[in-house]
Amino acid sequence: MTVMESLTKQLAHAEWANASHVQALERLAAPPPRALRWMAHVLAAEELWQERILQSGRKAVVWPDLTVAECRPLAALVAARWHDILAILAPDHLATPIRYTNSLGEAWESSVHDILVHICLHGSHHRGQITAELRANGATPPYTDYIHAVRQGFIA
Repeated sequence: MTVMESLTKQLAHAEWANASHVQALERLAAPPPRALRWMAHVLAAEELWQERILQSGRKAVVWPDLTVAECRPLAALVAARWHDILAILAPDHLATPIRYTNSLGEAWESSVHDILVHICLHGSHHRGQITAELRANGATPPYTDYIHAVRQGFIA
């Protein structure tokens, strides 16, 4: 498996897991505020990193105050954008440095590869927090482990 194939699978997992968590929040009459805040952050962070990779000049809010209804279209938007980015990304561009300023105003430079890996790990971290918060509030969280997604054919 190539690095590109691996990243594609990992981003497909993130897409599926994000959608599963949004769906779980949608099923609740009153989603736990912290769980909703983390979900909004995961999606907004993906959008921000996409804007950095594409050098769009836009700056997504890192911690937006979104409703569950607003999370669904944002999840679809970032998923579609990852597909678009991967479609035009040549393997030799994974080492391309991306210069950006973080939310603290600090200037940084990261490779496209490191950004894509970060997106997958960052989302997993916060989805774990969402899972714990759902359980703490008596809700059943979705089972979104990577290996489960592969075994069930949710990602190829």
